[in-house]
Amino acid sequence: MSDTDNRPQIRGVLIITLILNLLVMVLKLVVGIVTGSLSLQADALHSFTDSANNVLGLVSNQLASPQPDREHPYGHQKFEAIGALGIAAFLGITCFEVVEGVMERLLQGVHPILLDYWQVSFLMIVLAVNIFVAFYERHVGTKLDSPILLADSRHTMGDIWITFLVIAGLAGMGLGELWNIPELQWLDVILAFPVAILVLKSGWEVLRDNLPWLVDEIAIPPEVINRTAMKVPGVINCHDIASRGVVGRQVFIEMHMVVDSNDVETAHNITEAVEAQLKEYFGPARVLIHIEPLEYQSNQITFSDEVEKVN
Repeated sequence: MSDTDNRPQIRGVLIITLILNLLVMVLKLVVGIVTGSLSLQADALHSFTDSANNVLGLVSNQLASPQPDREHPYGHQKFEAIGALGIAAFLGITCFEVVEGVMERLLQGVHPILLDYWQVSFLMIVLAVNIFVAFYERHVGTKLDSPILLADSRHTMGDIWITFLVIAGLAGMGLGELWNIPELQWLDVILAFPVAILVLKSGWEVLRDNLPWLVDEIAIPPEVINRTAMKVPGVINCHDIASRGVVGRQVFIEMHMVVDSNDVETAHNITEAVEAQLKEYFGPARVLIHIEPLEYQSNQITFSDEVEKVN
């Protein structure tokens, strides 16, 4: 099992993005109140969920120690995956908010809003901050293999598209009023649908990346583990292979193995060699091997309804 604890670096990133998200929320709220733009005010409230995500990330990060203890002998890293699922829930709420805003516009109609230079500048700052946060979190999240940072970066990418939507919608309303083209005033409504789809897609990606860890889905094909173990001199047979976790993050491997030795020390050395091989290919990993006598050989290399034959 890996002893690396990246939580301090992740915590630092979350604190920085929390400060930036609060700045974005204030800028959107100020421009929204000054212009009377309901979409901007709603977007400011949506930005509040970004700050909530960061707080959620900080809490789950504090709990997500990779080190085992008496109460959590397999470590605490699933807390971070649970935090990522919380962000997926926020993405679902964001999608609902976008669709709800579209319905309100369709029912209530539009009211032209003209932006001045400073208000446009504030929105450009908001856009720049969101772009920085999204790519910064994705870069560090990929480097540290942090599901919470990667999930939050996807959420922020959704914010970027929503900000584009608000700017394009306000621009369309302003130009429609200046050029007397009423159709342009509905541009924000038209653009809302692809934005909702993008936000929903981001939420699905977060679920897809973290559910395997939470439901103990197979991490490595048992045939691959079998072939890797059988390459080690002294291994006669390995069966009942199971694995869970996420390769590159943390993997747990269990197997039953028959070795060509009746000597405990030699059998131990063979299992150590198998563990080292598996950790080299799939680490960080914790490997549990149960040694069995020669007559316990089996062709069932994993747990299933049907017996899987060893090639």
